[in-house]
Amino acid sequence: MQETKLLSPVQLSRRSLLKAAGAGGALLLTVQLPLLATKAMAAQSKDENAAIFNALVRIGADDVVTLVMPRVEMGQGTYTAVPMLIAEELEVDLAKVRLEHAPANDKLYARPGDSVQGTGGSSSVRTSWVPMRQAGAAARMMLVAAAAQTWRVQSSTCRAENGSVIHTPTGRRLRYGELSARAAQLPVPTDIPLKTQTQFQKIGGDQKRLDGPEKVNGTARFGIDVQLPGLRMVTVAASPVPGGRVKSVNVEAARQVHGVHQVVQLDDVVAVVADHMGAARKGLAAAQVQWENGAAAQYSTQTMIDELAKASQQDGATARKEGDVAAARATAGARTIEAVYQQPLLAQAPMEPMNCTVRLSKDGCEIWLGTQVPTSAQAAAAKAAGLPVEKVQVHNHLLGGSFGRRLDVDFVTQAVRIAAEVKEPVKVVWTREEDMQHSSYRPYHYNRLSATLDAKGLPIAWHHRVTGASVIARYAPAGFKNDVDTDAIRDAAGPYEFPNVLVQYVRRDPPSGLLTGWWRGVGHMQNAIPVESFIDELAGAAGQDPIAFRKPLLTKHPRALKVLEVIAEKSGWDQPLPKGRGRGLALTLSFRTYAAQVVEVSVDAEGNVKAERVVTVVDCGQVVSPGTLEAQIQGGIIFGLSAALFGNISIKDGRVEQSNFHNYRVLRINEIPVMETHIIPNTGDPTGIGEISTVVITPAVLNAIYDATGKRIRRLPMTPADLKAT
Repeated sequence: MQETKLLSPVQLSRRSLLKAAGAGGALLLTVQLPLLATKAMAAQSKDENAAIFNALVRIGADDVVTLVMPRVEMGQGTYTAVPMLIAEELEVDLAKVRLEHAPANDKLYARPGDSVQGTGGSSSVRTSWVPMRQAGAAARMMLVAAAAQTWRVQSSTCRAENGSVIHTPTGRRLRYGELSARAAQLPVPTDIPLKTQTQFQKIGGDQKRLDGPEKVNGTARFGIDVQLPGLRMVTVAASPVPGGRVKSVNVEAARQVHGVHQVVQLDDVVAVVADHMGAARKGLAAAQVQWENGAAAQYSTQTMIDELAKASQQDGATARKEGDVAAARATAGARTIEAVYQQPLLAQAPMEPMNCTVRLSKDGCEIWLGTQVPTSAQAAAAKAAGLPVEKVQVHNHLLGGSFGRRLDVDFVTQAVRIAAEVKEPVKVVWTREEDMQHSSYRPYHYNRLSATLDAKGLPIAWHHRVTGASVIARYAPAGFKNDVDTDAIRDAAGPYEFPNVLVQYVRRDPPSGLLTGWWRGVGHMQNAIPVESFIDELAGAAGQDPIAFRKPLLTKHPRALKVLEVIAEKSGWDQPLPKGRGRGLALTLSFRTYAAQVVEVSVDAEGNVKAERVVTVVDCGQVVSPGTLEAQIQGGIIFGLSAALFGNISIKDGRVEQSNFHNYRVLRINEIPVMETHIIPNTGDPTGIGEISTVVITPAVLNAIYDATGKRIRRLPMTPADLKAT
């Protein structure tokens, strides 16, 4: 097979290397690439190898290829897409690839561009694209060389095919397992050609999910499934008000419940230790925990809104400034349009609630869980246990959903604190209600926007002031600079070009203890809602079609223009709709992907909204697995539609009011729209896809509602009363 190098933005340096070593008769291959870190990150370490990406591939005598996966699987297909990259270059059947969860180790498994071993930001395939393929290609080249040595022929006369090396002139064949020990003794190639797109056999086609069979037959293991000898089951009640403390506990009543062994009381948590979850829950109910609520008991959603509205009236820290917005407003014949958009707190609400199993001793700690950030979980456990980090072992599992929730490790700290009071190992499992009411919520954002149109209706100035809590300041303080949360203002002007731009950020956090955190789509989603809705408002004010209005603002983004062209065609943008229906558009450049979405909605006389059809067009570079891409788009639509139509976390007397899916609604089967996904072919490196449809679905829905009713929804959550016909 003729191969050529693939050009990539990831470049190898002199200190980048490939290593091979014998491992019990197996080929053990490690691929290391330097972390593409910021100067600030690099300055934190004196060791030039302190932060590297590492992919470990083992090929055993049994022909099984084992990949130690540095990313986690939470339903997005990573445990199939990433092995496909190895299998493609290694010339092996994907079914022969086995996966192991990587241990917690930032030095070996941090993502390129980050200092932490984590999964998120729609980055798993994008950051694996080159290094994982290099790992497969290097292993293949070494196996071919080993076969050539065995046969005493030139490597050029041999080829790899379906897990074997074949001597082309004679048809002789040796399996990888027969060659792995010899291959492990060979030098690792320094020049590693990669396949071109025309040579792909697996990439670009759909493969069976490696995690599918076990999830179907019930043998897949999530954190909540862990079992250990002598394990005790624990459920908890934490203070419903941030900063609250335990006032009283009826320990004796709890102990009377059959199966209950112990009641653990901490400052802000009561835990019941039992033989099983049923007993633990009954014991907790019998304990009749009473709370000292503290000052936050006076806090409410309305308090939050009032504080944000007031703060939003002041100038914030400047995040972006181009030209002179004030001067543009004074242009003769110009007019300025203003709007305020508000978005509520939202919970991630993964199907698998927070859980962590802990075995603690004076000499060490083991934890079993599902986490997006293994080393953060390790550090949290070490701190809670009073142990060195190296004394904590993390056993990661499949994640039963996350959507950003498992980027936090508060539940790990809590579990280890409880384990310190119990002799046996414990599995701490939050109830759905505990999970819903003690999440790390998407912040409430208050967006003030204004734009100036010239006499021809062209936007000549854009001002966007974002007011809300800073997730960055809490989660990654080094990224909070000059009073700006870089994620909160991400895409605050969208991909559009305006001659005068001013983006500002005003930080206002809720009371301490009410956590705000990452939510699917992060800052891209928070800003797409007001930006794409307001762009539609401007198009209306200019008397222009929303697609036509956007095009002159995207001259620097030809891929965006192509996306708009395709979405107009595929959605039937110019075709009339039945009475009572409306059509809305939203566009994004997020996670390096260009995408647009058109939603058709119906609104009945009572103000009930139903999404009837959703058409999505994406340009995300080379697609690894089209079926997985479509599934992610569909999942993101359902997740985002649920938030747009029903999503709201409200606070009364300091307490979260929602407790389960009866009052934190998600889309039901009969409410699922017809969904179409169209992919624009692109041979460039892959970009992110897992959060794209969540980013654009809400503004597309809001624009469609306006098209159907003439009513502009600027504050979420919406209610039927907002749209009821008069």
